[in-house]
Amino acid sequence: MMGSRHAMQGALFYEFSLEDHVPADHLLRSVDRFVDLTDIRARLRPFYSDTGRPSIDPDLMIRMLLVGYIMGVRSERRLCEEVHLNLAYRWFCRLDLTDPVPDHSTFSKNRHGRFRDCDLFRQLFEGVVARCIAERLVGGERFAVDASLIRADANKQNATPIGDWPIDRLDPETAPRAVREYLDTLDDAAFGAATEVKPKFTSHVDPASQWTGALRGPAFFAYATNYLIDTDHAVIVDVEATRAVRQAETGAARTMIERTMDRFGLYPEALTADTAYGSADMLGWLVYEHGIEPHIPVFDKSERKDGTFSNTDFVFDREADEYICPGGSRLKKYWRTMTKARTGVCKDGFIRYYARKRDCACCALRDRCTPNQPARKVARHVHEGARNLAREITGSDAYVASSRARKKVEMLFAHLKRILKLDQLRLRGPNGARDEFHLAATAQNLRKLAKLFPAPAPTPA
Repeated sequence: MMGSRHAMQGALFYEFSLEDHVPADHLLRSVDRFVDLTDIRARLRPFYSDTGRPSIDPDLMIRMLLVGYIMGVRSERRLCEEVHLNLAYRWFCRLDLTDPVPDHSTFSKNRHGRFRDCDLFRQLFEGVVARCIAERLVGGERFAVDASLIRADANKQNATPIGDWPIDRLDPETAPRAVREYLDTLDDAAFGAATEVKPKFTSHVDPASQWTGALRGPAFFAYATNYLIDTDHAVIVDVEATRAVRQAETGAARTMIERTMDRFGLYPEALTADTAYGSADMLGWLVYEHGIEPHIPVFDKSERKDGTFSNTDFVFDREADEYICPGGSRLKKYWRTMTKARTGVCKDGFIRYYARKRDCACCALRDRCTPNQPARKVARHVHEGARNLAREITGSDAYVASSRARKKVEMLFAHLKRILKLDQLRLRGPNGARDEFHLAATAQNLRKLAKLFPAPAPTPA
């Protein structure tokens, strides 16, 4: 006998528990055990008034934002709808069936105000990192660093060449928020002061974003998210937002390493990175200032491809402070006695050693050494010792293992863009980029904790 549905009738009373309707293996159940927001109210208290109408609970707003980044819900308007409908989201946000969901505009008002004033997202991220350390997911011995480009909320149609955009005529009082933040970061090493090279175009809505064609496709406006990870379990121990230029990314690596040392007392033995971090200054900073082994390919343009001798074919005599060429002649900084002692270090950080013209003129190897110049010269950086150490490490088995571990950073960026759907920013300005990158890194670490320590199965009644 075929049954039929009864018309839905509203009941006077319901016996309903969210706890019973959220699956035991749901991701948010595992994540919830590692979210500690007990001290949020104390941190935010100075930024709230003692009078007036009570505000929305900041704990609720943070939990809703975490849901959005963990589950890849990019729109805050959509997030409010999802939390309203999804039982698991309500359970995680501590909302009952009858509790109202805040309006999406509430997030913007708090983010641009009290959340940024107390650097809440940074503290939230560091709290999750501390939990990862407590769970022994961070060894602190080997770190890896890398950067990835994230598209900004800007397009070419609302942009002009840098010379056609009069910065000095902008009024900070009436300019949009993203423009004011840009003006505030003109001297910031991660943004305006990262390089003297001006971008080809500047966006009027988000001038701090960088016009770049680094992906070898159509150029676009972007920011760079920088990750410093511990290679044991690919936990993100620090994150930084910068301009999408190499100088800013290497500067961010230094900032993140020193900040991790100060915040968590982590002193890595080795750092793994790609060639973009293999400059002499970066290698010297790692080796001489912090004693960190650079498992990094050396950024070196001295190798010649025309068949002539490269700088590595010359032997350096450390005691005499001279080079010896393949023909047996010597190259010195100065061939005359200087009345004043000089270091010979040029503005670019290199010391140049010169051969004598008469030695090169009669040398049988002249055609293979300096066919187009009367004498050969060799440039040596002041941090050449660190460069040589990096070259020695490149040929070791430890470097091979580090190269494999470095792929974990790239996997995190792939997860960031494909799973969390952060391939383009919604917020504008340097602060907007920082907020999004901190929340996304927090979500990734929470998902890592949930994966490695899933919620225990409920005991049968």
